[in-house]
Amino acid sequence: MKFFIINSFRFIVYIAYFAIIALYAFGAYIQREEVKGWFYQLTGSQLQDSGGAGLSIVLGLVAGWFAATIVCGVLVTLLDIRDDINDRLPKAGGK
Repeated sequence: MKFFIINSFRFIVYIAYFAIIALYAFGAYIQREEVKGWFYQLTGSQLQDSGGAGLSIVLGLVAGWFAATIVCGVLVTLLDIRDDINDRLPKAGGK
């Protein structure tokens, strides 16, 4: 049973990883006009609609990858610490 529980948590983390990336990319696509304005302030060049959409999706994917790595990394670390503590608790009771 423990094997199933641990692997189901990891499966949830894998789903969350890609869901976070997808949400960031979708959110950046929704805010593509803001990304185009940011690009104009940075470079002084105007982007066409397709260029703005492409740039916003790429920026959303990169930002989502970074955020998903941090969030899911912390989650897996906490689950690993909890698992290690649960493994050591029965050993500590016998002393």
